[in-house]
Amino acid sequence: MANSRILVKRRKAVRNIAKITRTMELIATARFKKAMDRATEAAAYTKKINEIVADLAGANLSFSHPLLQKPAEEQNVAVLVLTSNRGLCGGFNGGLLRLAMARLREFKAEGKNIRLEVSGKRGLSAMKYEKIAVDQAYTQFEDKPGFDEVNEIASRFVADFISGKLHRLDIVYQKFQNAARQAPVVETILPIGDLSGATASGSSGIEYEFLPSASQILEEIVPAAFKARFFKCFLDAAVGEQIARRVAMKAAHENAQDMIKSISMQYNRARQSQITSELSEIIGGAAALE
Repeated sequence: MANSRILVKRRKAVRNIAKITRTMELIATARFKKAMDRATEAAAYTKKINEIVADLAGANLSFSHPLLQKPAEEQNVAVLVLTSNRGLCGGFNGGLLRLAMARLREFKAEGKNIRLEVSGKRGLSAMKYEKIAVDQAYTQFEDKPGFDEVNEIASRFVADFISGKLHRLDIVYQKFQNAARQAPVVETILPIGDLSGATASGSSGIEYEFLPSASQILEEIVPAAFKARFFKCFLDAAVGEQIARRVAMKAAHENAQDMIKSISMQYNRARQSQITSELSEIIGGAAALE
């Protein structure tokens, strides 16, 4: 009887967990759809403006923007790691942190001056555990990163790069390709030549007419291209987090359902054994009275 009661309590507890994981799965699904819509809307703009920058970078222009030029040295480097504020999202943060640690070890071995910036409480906790100093921490970004907040960070990186305080910027984030494919990556996004992809190596054949002048247009479009790509990284990270959480919660819910079935079978067997034992006692007592 005691064993049956324990199984009933355990099954009830697992059912409660299953309800929680199912709810979290639905919430993650809703947030994922909204985050994916934002990332998709930004993707077309980001792609086109980067194509234009690639064409301009490959054209024979007498003017060039500092963000397009690779510094003579790469002594001062920055690494920005985009993690989540919350857990329960599978291996999302683990994959990002492994890449980040590898890049930090690489820079350290090369003797570079490293500035580490981390977004997300999970990443900050990991760096604290590893006893790695973080120069700048961000915890305000959830599933809806705002452009104004991200733009403030991007503007600071642009200013530091142009002034020579920064020679290279690497960002570690979850790159979104489609609903079924995401992967943690490390991308060098400053100098901006790495943003424009393979087309940056040469012109696409498009001829541009500049009005009022190439220098004035490049002064606006090159930083805008970087900021758009920078913001897209934050949007991709938000999508990746919600996908990872949805997958993790779905797996947890399915495991809870399997546990409920297993416990129910154990309870039925225990109950059957108990009933059989009681019947045996009643039959034995009746036989003794005869």
